This record gives sequence, structure tokens and C-alpha cells, in this order.
Amino acid sequence: MQLPKKVPIGRRWYKVEQPKLMYRYGVMGDCDYANQTIRIATHSSRTGKPFTKVQRSETFWHELTHAILYDMGSKLSRDERFVTKFAYRLRKAIDLARF
Repeated sequence: MQLPKKVPIGRRWYKVEQPKLMYRYGVMGDCDYANQTIRIATHSSRTGKPFTKVQRSETFWHELTHAILYDMGSKLSRDERFVTKFAYRLRKAIDLARF
């Protein structure tokens, strides 16, 4: 999946950036609510190896889920277990959808 450059969430637009590495060790992506930015790393900060398209896609949906839940004012926006499980299922549904 090709990642978008911008995505609307509620009344705001979030930029989607793709840095080579994340600033925190071992992190694949993050969501900055204050600056309306989602970052998805292209490479692992642990090994330096590139992430697969599936890994990057799933990370994007994970961070997008955080942003949507935050916009909704939901406490689930901080529930990593819920967000991870939801994003995994969302990514699979989108990737396997038949049109």
C-alpha cells in the first residue's frame, strides 16, 4: 500500500511523514496530535533493515487509529493492545477486500 501524504481526521488534516528512522529506539511509527503528524519509519532503528510494505502499512493504520480515537475523545486512544488488534484487522480487511 502506498501511504498518503495527508489524511483528514475530523476537522483536521494530518501530515504523513516517512523518515528513515524514528527518533526513539525500537519504534516503527508515532502520532503527534499537537502537530497533526503521523510518522512511519522506512527502516528499523535496531537493525537498519527496511520494513516490509505490510509492516509499514500496518504501522500506518495503527497510528491512524490512535489519531481517530484521540479526535473522538476516546480513552481507547491510549490503549496499545486495543489499537494494535484493531489496526491489524483493519489492514487485513483493506488489503484483502474484493472490488
